[in-house]
Amino acid sequence: MLVAAAVCPCPPLLVPDVAAGAAPELDSARTACSDALAVLAASRPDRLVVIGPEAGEGLERYPAGSVGDFRGFGVDVRVRLGAGAGAGAGAGAGAGGDRPLPPSLAVGAWLLGRATWADAPVEGLAVGERLAPARCAEAGRELAARAGRVALLVLGDGSACRSVKAPGYFDDRAAAFDERAARALGSADTGALAALDEGLAYELKAAGRAPWQVLAGAAEGAGLEGRLLHEDAPYGVAYFVAAWS
Repeated sequence: MLVAAAVCPCPPLLVPDVAAGAAPELDSARTACSDALAVLAASRPDRLVVIGPEAGEGLERYPAGSVGDFRGFGVDVRVRLGAGAGAGAGAGAGAGGDRPLPPSLAVGAWLLGRATWADAPVEGLAVGERLAPARCAEAGRELAARAGRVALLVLGDGSACRSVKAPGYFDDRAAAFDERAARALGSADTGALAALDEGLAYELKAAGRAPWQVLAGAAEGAGLEGRLLHEDAPYGVAYFVAAWS
């Protein structure tokens, strides 16, 4: 059963070494992410699943101990998913797998390492950005049934079309889409999350749509309440932080 969830954005710029001189611009987002992770720890879960987007239409699982890095973004920062996550994590973190973590899950591992997470076993799930809403909901229900007390760290950004300098340029539909997403995340409205339009989200480069809909499936019937802790659109990309408990 799902007992808590933290929703965080997943730009590699959250990692200060990646952001370099621009790191202070996301300090408030980092603080909000820490607050959301504290809600997860307080829920005393039996298992934590880190969910993030990747290209494609499938689902890929990553065991505890899976490693990733930010060398593709110009810095030699390495992370490990699981107990002791973070740069230079040592042997108690689990054996891991053969595949490196995708960037979104690497950000999640970095956030957990920063919080020195050791409250429950951790695994990762990468969700294809084009995964159908019904399959997202099904995956969420499967996750919620895997342990008596399940917590989720759900990573994903809103639209990337909020300004002419945004990765997707300016799209006048983006603000309304982000408003709907923020309202749903802040109120734990699973129906509103499930109703987010897959096609529109893809056109607006809103990578969080599929992970959020996995969350919606997992939270069905759980009776959780939500709080929106942070909302901003630096660089023309919408970032949300929310806590459900």
